[in-house]
Amino acid sequence: MFKILRKTFETGIVTRSYPERPAQVCTNFRGRPEFDLGQWSDSRPAAEVCPTGAIRVQDTGLARQVTIDYGRCVFCGLCAEVSGGAVTVTREFELAVQQRGDLVFSAEYALNQDGTNQSLVRITQPAGGQNDPGRNLRRTVHSVLGRSLAIREVDAGSCNGCELEIVALNNPVYDMERLGIHFVASPRHADMLLVTGVVTRNMEQALLKTYRATPEPKVVVAVGACGVSGGIFGVNYATVGGVDRVVPVDVYIPGCPPRPEALIHGILVAVGRLAQKLEGRPGR
Repeated sequence: MFKILRKTFETGIVTRSYPERPAQVCTNFRGRPEFDLGQWSDSRPAAEVCPTGAIRVQDTGLARQVTIDYGRCVFCGLCAEVSGGAVTVTREFELAVQQRGDLVFSAEYALNQDGTNQSLVRITQPAGGQNDPGRNLRRTVHSVLGRSLAIREVDAGSCNGCELEIVALNNPVYDMERLGIHFVASPRHADMLLVTGVVTRNMEQALLKTYRATPEPKVVVAVGACGVSGGIFGVNYATVGGVDRVVPVDVYIPGCPPRPEALIHGILVAVGRLAQKLEGRPGR
């Protein structure tokens, strides 16, 4: 016991101050790929190596449309390896959004005869942006969380990668309870469902019943590439696809898996959504 106490005093406080302060991300962390669309000479190699179809190319004559979906991206970095510097892997992880479409953007190119990109014609970006909700919430997190938040985690068919990061939220390093957020065992006590994994057909009814058992107002957060879009599994004989194919989703957190700070960011975005629902209730 004395050795444990001595080690505790020697170690001191290890809890990180995110989201009040920026997260400390290691240099080899792979986050959001960034695309230099104007310098991208050929989009085909990146689309060919992408394991989840996050990069899609459609050619019509001498015109090309490239669609990039961060909801499918597993941050593997393969696209950066074959794109000649046009794609770089950043350390950005605050990607949670309230609308699925805000994770998707596209670019149109005029083509050369050999199929390479000649010139960038147009970029279509989502109207909502990606990070603004979280940044606004960071300034008002304490006022928003005047009411504590109870979360029920649901594994709808995960590989348990996301679960490992979720479990880390309760360790001394991240300590979610300092923000007034805690996990509960029953959906009847929950304000939020944190759903991981591609929804398997065996878990489809269980997820639906859990959603119905959660009292209103409630929010649903889809975690990871599998929860957002079906990820590398997609839709097949054993899987339904992303969470929003079964229950309504309020916030999407991309990643494979999302790091703990990304989960905190997404949960705070969902807190804002819950606040909107509370304000819209009759009698308030």
